[in-house]
Amino acid sequence: MACTPEELLNFLKTRRSIRRFKPVPVPKELIIKILDTARFAPSAHNSQPWRFIVVEDPVIKEKLANLHIGAKPLRSAPQAIVVVSDKNVSPDSYLIDGANAAIYIQLAAHALGLGTVWIQTMRNIRDIQRILDLPENLVPVSILAIGYPDEQPRLRERIPLERLVYYDKYSK
Repeated sequence: MACTPEELLNFLKTRRSIRRFKPVPVPKELIIKILDTARFAPSAHNSQPWRFIVVEDPVIKEKLANLHIGAKPLRSAPQAIVVVSDKNVSPDSYLIDGANAAIYIQLAAHALGLGTVWIQTMRNIRDIQRILDLPENLVPVSILAIGYPDEQPRLRERIPLERLVYYDKYSK
């Protein structure tokens, strides 16, 4: 069944960051379906510089969870997906290309009834490369904790649109 435009817009507006997960692993088939969807994210010159590391090992997950306070949701998530991007393949846009793939993962997970939270990586690039045995050219763009939600976060306040939109030039 196809969505109406309004249903699709509502779907986008209802995605939430999930930080508490049920202790139930996500079936491999769903993870594969999500990552297959992420392959269709836009990238500069269709370079597709992303790679996906599915982390299930509790020891590795704990090392990632200890990176910083914001990584704590990895402790309750049954899995994590680390989006890495090859800076040699897409030297000018690898971060944006990887971010696009990470957002596709979040939206695909939401469509399948799963929850995710984006865990930033930029201040811990070297640590993550070491933990995951990544070569220097593979830069971790995002760690996504993923699983079945064990919470229903409310919508947090959004900045009013009139404070965000400008026409032709930025002005006060």
